[in-house]
Order: sequence, then C-alpha cells, then structure tokens
Amino acid sequence: MNAGVQRLLWIDRNVANLDRAVAFYCDALGFQVERDTKATPQAWRNVPRIGTRPTRSARLSLGAQKIALSEFPSATPYPTGATSADLWFQHCAIVVDDMGAAYARWLGYGGGVAISRDGPQHLPPTSGSVTAFKFRDPDGHPLELISFPSEGENSIRPPQGNDVALGIDHTAISVSNTDRSIAFYQRLGFEISSRGVNRGPEQQCLDDLAEVEVDVIALRPANVQTPHLELLGYRIPQGRKCPNPGVCDISADRMVLQTQNLSNLLDTLRHAHVAHITTESTGVTPSTLVALLSDPDGHWLVLIE
Repeated sequence: MNAGVQRLLWIDRNVANLDRAVAFYCDALGFQVERDTKATPQAWRNVPRIGTRPTRSARLSLGAQKIALSEFPSATPYPTGATSADLWFQHCAIVVDDMGAAYARWLGYGGGVAISRDGPQHLPPTSGSVTAFKFRDPDGHPLELISFPSEGENSIRPPQGNDVALGIDHTAISVSNTDRSIAFYQRLGFEISSRGVNRGPEQQCLDDLAEVEVDVIALRPANVQTPHLELLGYRIPQGRKCPNPGVCDISADRMVLQTQNLSNLLDTLRHAHVAHITTESTGVTPSTLVALLSDPDGHWLVLIE
C-alpha cells in the first residue's frame, strides 16, 4: 500500500476575525462559503498537545479547491516587515483568466495591502511568461493572482457563476535549503514537475525587493495537477527564520494533506530524522487519523488518513 501523500486537500489559515476574513475572501476574490463549522472542529484541532483551540472556523471553496479559516482572536499577529524571502512565507496562488478585472476587483474592495510594486507584473519566458500580482489579506497572509499565457498551461476551469477567479493553482513556501526541502517532500510522496530560477526587474517588482534570485521548484503528488506545492529558495536576499513558530499564530498556515497509510509514513519520516512531529501518536476524530508535523523550515503540515 502506498504510504505517501495522495493530494493537497486544502490550506488552513489562522485569522483574528473570522467574519472580516470570510468577507475578504468572498467579496474580493470570489470564494464561496462551503461550510461553517462553529461547533465541529477541523481534524487538526484534535491532535494532542497543540494548545489553544480556535473559537470558530469556516471552509471556503473556489471551484474545486478549498481553504479553511480558523479564528484565534488573541493570536500573535503576522510579523511586521515580512517579505517573500522570509521563511514563514506561504502564499496561495489564485488563477484568473482576466488579470485586469481581477486586479480591479481587488482594488475596489480595498481590504488588502499590495506586496507587488506597480500592479501586476508580466514575467519573462525564463520565469514562465505568467502575469502575477502579490498582496496580503486583512491578517497579513500573502496571496497571489496569477494569469497564464494560454489555456493550455492552465488545468483549472472556471467554477460556475464566477468569471474572474478560477481556482487555486498552488501554495508556495520559502525554504532555506532547496535540496533538503526537496528530499523531505519526496519522502512524503511528492514528485518534481518543474524547476527554474526567477530573477530580473519584473521579479523585483513582484516581490518588492531590491534584488531577487529565487529557485522555484514545483512539486506534486503523483497524478495530481492542482493544487500543487512550490518551493521558493531565495538565493538573494536571504530569508529570516520565523520569530513566531506556534501552530496557533496568525502566520502558521497548514497544508492539509491526504495520505493512505499514515502510520507507515510517520515511521518513514522518523527513521529518516527529517520531520519535526509534534505528536508521537496520531490524533483521532471519528473514523479519521490525524498527525501534525512541520517541515525542516517550520512550515506546518497536517496529515489525514
């Protein structure tokens, strides 16, 4: 039986005010509330020894992809002065078919802060020829609007009733050592689907950094297109370590991953000494096994069988 990750189910984000966050994701970005779970906890909350429980949460969908928002009113805020190179950085890239309309919608809502300078940036062929724009939600989490040069390079199709945002293409995390992170995620069952180096004035404007040279490695479980994972290894500038590594802090995004044999996968990771497993025993919800761990740079993962 395959013990590796089968797919990325959703990204779980901590927020200080659930109503404000839901309004932003729905009104500015086109998400739909799928389920409001004020009474029923998400699976990761039942993992032993994580500490504070959120007061409320909501599941949102954009086409076939999902995010979850978990409310922690007194959580440590997102670090100030953060950049894309910092090692707590994790964004969700939202595919749009009309960047001008999507950018205008975000501007019109007025509830977020731009990361990118001078609006959307058209990257050169060496960086994929995509048009992209980075920004933050009201809690400081980074997001990206991304438009592909042709339909053939985009496997996401428009959800019914939404003609701007199509879905979530990937989540990207900044890492300090790309080889180490690739090895870690390959042990989880991810495969490299592409890699390159982004640099130049367009990337500098996209990240709002004076100089940029960043390795971009796309990883995905076998036979899964979206959403996938991207590793961002900034050669220039060097990223800072996260000052607030707690799983309940606002900056602590969690990738929620489906696996077929959780016990075997955890044994593999322990024997390789490559994972920081918060719980030595899986947390149990009705008919669900769950484990909470972090990758070599402290990005949180939830594994669900």
